[in-house]
Amino acid sequence: MKWLELVQVAGATLLAAGSVVVLYSLGVRLTAVAGDIRENSPSWIRPLAYACFGLCGVAVLCGLYLIIPYFSG
Repeated sequence: MKWLELVQVAGATLLAAGSVVVLYSLGVRLTAVAGDIRENSPSWIRPLAYACFGLCGVAVLCGLYLIIPYFSG
């Protein structure tokens, strides 16, 4: 068994999963801050939250592209 490749795949998996979780949670937090009526938040927070959700979706689609053999040839 090639242990170095296994460690590389495990590391890439943890990094990708952590990135998706951080992007999604940051998007949720920024959406909550932008929607708070008691606080006067800057106007750039809501588009930044949507950008985090978009990057999270792109990461998921890239993962699906790599997993599904039909797409990767």
